[in-house]
Amino acid sequence: MKKILVANRGEIALRVMKTAQKMGIKTVAVYSTADRNAPHVKFADEAVLLGEAPSNQSYLKGDKIIEVAKKLNVDGIHPGYGFLSENADFAENVEKNGLTWIGPGSKAIRIMGSKLAAKDAVKKYDIPMVPGIDEAITDPEKAKEIAKEIGFPILIKASAGGGGKG
Repeated sequence: MKKILVANRGEIALRVMKTAQKMGIKTVAVYSTADRNAPHVKFADEAVLLGEAPSNQSYLKGDKIIEVAKKLNVDGIHPGYGFLSENADFAENVEKNGLTWIGPGSKAIRIMGSKLAAKDAVKKYDIPMVPGIDEAITDPEKAKEIAKEIGFPILIKASAGGGGKG
């Protein structure tokens, strides 16, 4: 690889860019209007404005990021973490456009996008897991029964999430 685009901002973008620089790889930063003077923008070899500050108008615009990468002859896209790093469709689209996705494959992202699917996927490897259930619960009474069976304290988590809004 000769040049990568880092589809993120802040400290994670800087870390990826510094490592790329040590490897002799050129970097492209993308940024929102609020980040125009951010360290990752100044550090990169090239920088491109994506859009306004809300992430849905900038850092989450996958098609625009791919368009920028192709226009600048980038070899690969590194998503950092958050934002598009957990978006399997984006990872697939990067590869469909002839670019290298620098991250876990889209199949792994899809599985890990659901805690229930992820738990199911690792069962065959005999990995110790915390006590819990393998299904979504919508009935508060059933949740209380399960909590009593497991024992307190308990942790309740959504099965899915992501998108840089943590």
